Amino acid sequence: MITEIVTFKLPKGISRAEVMEKYRTTAPAWSKNTDLIRKNYFFDEAESLGGGVYVWTSPEAAEKWHGEDYKQRIREIYGSEVTMTRFDTLLVVDNVSREVSELDAD
Repeated sequence: MITEIVTFKLPKGISRAEVMEKYRTTAPAWSKNTDLIRKNYFFDEAESLGGGVYVWTSPEAAEKWHGEDYKQRIREIYGSEVTMTRFDTLLVVDNVSREVSELDAD
């Protein structure tokens, strides 16, 4: 499992409502992606920063869905370059299911 943090600059002065409108247009496609376990969208109004935290099934899935086509879509939708950082997920605390799961490296 891979956790990926994606950030991109937003136009100065963009409102929370405007960002939500853009996020809502992308959510349906992500909800159908079987390689994606979870995505959390975020917004920092003070820094004009947007992005998401993705949890992928594998490093290959992250690479597959966040390649050059994805980077181009970010440029088109938000007008900026994207920064992506990927991490190997070792342990998950899920307070909804009340489970703590250690993930094998295999």
